[in-house]
Amino acid sequence: MPLSTAIFSIESDAEFEALALQVFQRQAVANPVYAQYLAHIGCSIKHIKQLKEIPFLPVELFKNHIVSCYPANEHAIVFSSSGTTNTQQSQHFVKNVGLYIESCRSGFAHFYGNIADYCVLALLPAYLERQGSSLVYMAADFIEHSKHHSSNFYLYDYQTLAVTLEALQRQKQKTLLLGVSFALWDFAEQFPMDLSGVYIMETGGMKGRRPEITRGALHQILKNAFKVSAIHSEYGMTEMLSQAYSQGEGVFRCPPWLRVLVRETNDPFSWTEEAQTGAICVIDLANWHSCSFLALSDLGKTYSDGSFEILGRMDYSDMRGCNLMVE
Repeated sequence: MPLSTAIFSIESDAEFEALALQVFQRQAVANPVYAQYLAHIGCSIKHIKQLKEIPFLPVELFKNHIVSCYPANEHAIVFSSSGTTNTQQSQHFVKNVGLYIESCRSGFAHFYGNIADYCVLALLPAYLERQGSSLVYMAADFIEHSKHHSSNFYLYDYQTLAVTLEALQRQKQKTLLLGVSFALWDFAEQFPMDLSGVYIMETGGMKGRRPEITRGALHQILKNAFKVSAIHSEYGMTEMLSQAYSQGEGVFRCPPWLRVLVRETNDPFSWTEEAQTGAICVIDLANWHSCSFLALSDLGKTYSDGSFEILGRMDYSDMRGCNLMVE
């Protein structure tokens, strides 16, 4: 089985570490940006024998470099971050978009079952209003793969969305309402209703449309409006090809080919203890063609069962559209 597809068959921590080390040895040579970074920090590739010895590439390098193992003209698609007026967009050059789709579908199925069983309603107006969103690409695939006649994107037509949801509730159809935070808040204010049978999943992002509030406060607003016991969340970004999911209370879990670690904020080469706040690093083995080892600018903490929380952004970091709200 090719290594690029074997990642979706991982069954243990030991298997994950073995595959991660193989991916590192490949990307440390094949990815020019990663190779230059490793040389700059004096990393001896042959001496890396354990997972936590692997150096993580600062995710900011996606803003002004092609972080890939292949030339730019060999890529199928380029995903871009939303950015802001004063910031440079990150760009992720993706050679094999099929690998992204397999990661998205398999990651969702790991926690929720086959997306084909769902009606998928995507409330992502800010993302639909620009080009290059990986979240829109994922949602479009979910909508197509669901094959339900009501699956669709909804911009600001909240009336139609409300009518559709009421009909799906009567039919007892398994339903996913995937939405950017500000749009879900707007919808909750205008059309509060009983959606107790619906998975409501927020992707973060107020986009300057609503006041920034804590995730807990937003979730309480949505729970009250829609009469649900939990609000689900998706954690992903332009530079990753996998997603982590929270099924409530802001605690995220990873599919088997994704791991989150937390480093000291003042020392990028030291790791925190369990439940201590630090800077998030991710190992995303679906990033087979780019770089799987990324040092992010999110603050968080991890727990012994592999779950994690996102607590905000490091102070020096510029704001990005995919940010989750500061707790």
